[in-house]
Amino acid sequence: MMEGLRSGDVTLLLLLLLLTCVRCAAAGDKLRNIILILTDDQDVHLGGMTPMKKAKSLIGEAGATFVNSFTVTPLCCPSRSSILTGQYPHNHEVRNNSVSGNCSSPQWQSGPEASAFPVYLSKQKYQTFYAGKYLNQYGKKDGGDVGHVPPGWDQWHALMGNSQYYNYTLSVNGKEQKHGDSYEADYLTDLITNRSLKFLDDRSPQHPFFLMLSPPAPHSPWTAAPKYQKEFSNVKAPRDGSFDKPGKDKHWLLRQPVNPMPESSLDFLDNAYRKRWQTLLSVDDMVELLVKKLESIKELDNTYIFYTSDNGYHTGQFSLPIDKRQLYEFDIRVPLMVRGPGIKPNQTLQAPVLNIDLAPTILDISGVNLSTVNVDGQSFLSQMAPSLRNGTTRPYFLVEYNGEGQPTKDPACPKLGPGLSQCFPDCVCEDAFNNTYACVRTLDSKNNLQYCEFADNESFVEVYNLTSDPHQLENIVKKVDPAVLQAMNQRLIKLQSCQGDSCRDTKQR
Repeated sequence: MMEGLRSGDVTLLLLLLLLTCVRCAAAGDKLRNIILILTDDQDVHLGGMTPMKKAKSLIGEAGATFVNSFTVTPLCCPSRSSILTGQYPHNHEVRNNSVSGNCSSPQWQSGPEASAFPVYLSKQKYQTFYAGKYLNQYGKKDGGDVGHVPPGWDQWHALMGNSQYYNYTLSVNGKEQKHGDSYEADYLTDLITNRSLKFLDDRSPQHPFFLMLSPPAPHSPWTAAPKYQKEFSNVKAPRDGSFDKPGKDKHWLLRQPVNPMPESSLDFLDNAYRKRWQTLLSVDDMVELLVKKLESIKELDNTYIFYTSDNGYHTGQFSLPIDKRQLYEFDIRVPLMVRGPGIKPNQTLQAPVLNIDLAPTILDISGVNLSTVNVDGQSFLSQMAPSLRNGTTRPYFLVEYNGEGQPTKDPACPKLGPGLSQCFPDCVCEDAFNNTYACVRTLDSKNNLQYCEFADNESFVEVYNLTSDPHQLENIVKKVDPAVLQAMNQRLIKLQSCQGDSCRDTKQR
């Protein structure tokens, strides 16, 4: 056939044939399925993964465990908004858990939500399913009511409002569905599990699927399934590290708790710690049932499963009874385990990853060209499966938080005046308007540092060397070379205004 062709023509023809074969192969590639399990307030720093024996075996040991996984903001609604968009809070502009703070507000819905990663998955012909807590103000009248279904979702079973286990309302594809207090019919973690299993049975085999499952555990009110309510009866919150230590050199909010803590606070936080673990046992069952279902439908080897949380949590650290919202490791570190195609089992990965990296990683798996997506994070697919992509590094990153307070005095704590919130009976308040901070966290082979500035009338600064002081007991701002402080301040300024590529600029120093 090629006898009458010149050598250049033959080369061109062979090149065209090669390209055609490559395109045929690409078109025939099977898109991978993806499942994201997102718990609510699950710490990793204080033993929050201890109850998760099945999850650690079926996801972590079967794939990769990231030991340096962080949220870019330690509060539910801003963090979940970062997960959905792949953006820092200063870009998606969700400041706190209120509608006025842009949580599930009309501004959020017309802006960041309209270009969140599920929209791209839908364009890739993924069958999408959501069940559980979405955003704290979702379903409220001033946020679109129950009829609002965010774009990109084929099946929608979202909780209206904040985490509950019983007596809640769901938006089921835009229709109100009320639930009571029957364990068999209403326990939310199990309901999420059962509906996800049904979705997998009913799916179309011609298209890949994406499930995002967001159980209430281990968020308050910490209601465990009946069969687990007697578990961990002798467990107490860990007493090591920064537990019940005075925050004498920290932001004023950390200087106000009574120290040592009264017995009433200790009993309260120990009870919360036990109940949190109890609620997680149903999430552990969820993981096991999902893996078994994927095996039975012969999709396990073609499915990525992510397990993470929106933020960490504390129980007694620096004499703060219970909450999140602080800049310290116990609140900003989150669990992250992933299994899936190309991921070797039993990997423990040290590279820092952020919750804003979840969206680009999921889109990377789905075949979306990340250069066309407005994200601040970066895909970590290559860290789990190095043969799939070229890897990138991140020498430092941003953690930011906007404090919430009440305009009037808290009745539980009138002596501290207005502007505080999340106050407990022993007059310890966990948040305030001026608990507003931004931090640079540097974590690489040479540096393990945190530099934080508060937006208050003190312009308070906290600095920690986590190599020598892993529990952040000593604020070393007065001991650090001023040139180092200036360099960290300049990094912080750049990160606070970064967007897209500039947030991933690994050449910044």
